Amino acid sequence: MTKSSPVPITVLGLGAMGRALANAFLIGGHPTAVWNRTPGRHAELVAAGATSAATVDEAVAAGGLIVACLLDHGSVHDVLDPVAGDLAGRTVVNLTSTAPSDARELAAWAECHGIEYLDGGIMSIPAMIGRPESFLLYSGSKEVFDENRAVLELLGSAEYFGADAGMASLYDFALLAAMYTMFAGFSHGAAMVRTEGVPATEFAKHAVQWLSAMVQVLPLSGEAIEAGAEADGQSLDFTKAALDAIVRASREAGVGLDVVGPLKALVDRQVADGHGAKAFDAVFEGVRAPGSE
Repeated sequence: MTKSSPVPITVLGLGAMGRALANAFLIGGHPTAVWNRTPGRHAELVAAGATSAATVDEAVAAGGLIVACLLDHGSVHDVLDPVAGDLAGRTVVNLTSTAPSDARELAAWAECHGIEYLDGGIMSIPAMIGRPESFLLYSGSKEVFDENRAVLELLGSAEYFGADAGMASLYDFALLAAMYTMFAGFSHGAAMVRTEGVPATEFAKHAVQWLSAMVQVLPLSGEAIEAGAEADGQSLDFTKAALDAIVRASREAGVGLDVVGPLKALVDRQVADGHGAKAFDAVFEGVRAPGSE
């Protein structure tokens, strides 16, 4: 059997993440062309074997798979609209962070121009790309995903979420919401103990131990939400009392309530609506979209 030639790849956008993607493709042995709106970010990649394109037209003419990692949804159109005709019959994998509706709009745009389209969400920081802990989410064309899976897995593990191009970004943003909320909670706790001179680095040691243990119960929380969040342990009434005390302690320490204040308001509302006997997971009902199943 003859070994197939490496797939040429063009990376559009050389921010920290774009450079990491291009580097992973180069390490994987793929001829890689790179382009960036602002010059000067390609030197290390060129030294590693990449080809620098002076214009988007030149980058697209390099052939192969087009991977876009740009600033936002508008940037994708700004870059790709002028070369849409040249992309007909080609494949675009969009790894730009875009809202689900934007991903669906880009998929429709691509279909109108005869472009094969796959949308992706990167659940990694640049330093993790190509490492075992890196994983990326994809949705859109199943054919594109299957045909290019080996290339995509150079970046990290690849999971496909179906033909709806918006599903990968929906999962991406939902996971980021959980992450950012956790980090914000850590910052609130660090601010509380700092009032007594405790460094954030010291607090982090205890936070890692505590949060690592709590993360293990997330599957149980998922089950509780689907079962109606009936209490099997601590109730929302208990949580309300705890949050009341946390808010009081925060105020006494002079720490802002930007993080815990909205959570307390959510719990207070659920208790006032008669859900105090349910588990903490009942806050799901307070934030989910009306009518969603």
